[in-house]
Amino acid sequence: MEKELSELTDQELLEKKRTIEARNISNAVILGVLVGIAIYSMITKGLSLMTFIPILFALFVANSWNKNKKELKKELNARNLK
Repeated sequence: MEKELSELTDQELLEKKRTIEARNISNAVILGVLVGIAIYSMITKGLSLMTFIPILFALFVANSWNKNKKELKKELNARNLK
């Protein structure tokens, strides 16, 4: 089980920040693919439930990633780390 951010040492917190920053490119690619699938589905089959599922999933995932980044940034600021 993963520790809460407040339980991590400063070094572990900085390592987590580097890990999250390294994942940004892959996250953007995943979101781009999901949006591309939705656009392709809309062009070929028109509007349907299958058009909106990738977009809803992309929004859910992006919101989750953004929340994690905000929590990490808040903890880093609380500890005066950069």
